[in-house]
Amino acid sequence: MTARPMTVSPPEGISATEWQARIDLAACYRLVAHFGMTDLIYTHITLRVPGSRNEFLINPFGSLFDEVTASGLVRIDVDGKVLWPAGAKVNPAGYIVHSAIHLKADNAHCVLHTHSRAGMAVAAMRDGLLPLNQKGLEFYDRIGYHDYQGLAFDEQERDSLYQDLGPHKAMILRNHGLLTVGADCAEAFSLMYSLEIACRLQVDAMSMARGPQDLVLPDPEVCEHTARQFDGYPDPPVSREWPHLLRLLDRVNPGYDQ
Repeated sequence: MTARPMTVSPPEGISATEWQARIDLAACYRLVAHFGMTDLIYTHITLRVPGSRNEFLINPFGSLFDEVTASGLVRIDVDGKVLWPAGAKVNPAGYIVHSAIHLKADNAHCVLHTHSRAGMAVAAMRDGLLPLNQKGLEFYDRIGYHDYQGLAFDEQERDSLYQDLGPHKAMILRNHGLLTVGADCAEAFSLMYSLEIACRLQVDAMSMARGPQDLVLPDPEVCEHTARQFDGYPDPPVSREWPHLLRLLDRVNPGYDQ
């Protein structure tokens, strides 16, 4: 991630690299709130602790996304055990969904899950995400689907979550919501923003259509061509979008790096 000057020294027990990761993750939480993708205190964004395979950072249960700070994040292991700070509370469903991906996917350093209105609407549709717009074409044949199994409290669901994600960086949890993964917070956020906008546009388009005949879908060859163009985009989100988004936060909701 793009390092930022530290305005607060890391608390005791937190390395400089973990502190930078905390700043990035806190910023990601606040950006999700800013762009209207939250569900009160529910859903989570997690980030692997640098240098660790089995530890990650998560928000304390009960915090709103727009108030998350670097120092307030909780370090837990893949079993949901709180490692720092002592006595912090986390949502069990959060570590079940997220640890399923962190455990097995090497590139899933950041896992972002939402319950947005448009995302849940598309998650309830039999055909899922349709190739109706350029935002959606980024995910053409590049998105997994996971069938609903109830509240994610059962550790046995971990395997199916990972299997259903497959080689992709995005997944629709049917009757539930959306999920993206990234090599860093910037990538996970960028993917979620595009997926969310694609879902909103699909809901809008279908609400105006009198029937399937009113929807214009590009030819499959064009869809695949466009998706490959997205795959080969020259600059990653961490350099393309992230610095500008941090400047936005500094204007509208500073303090995430505290």
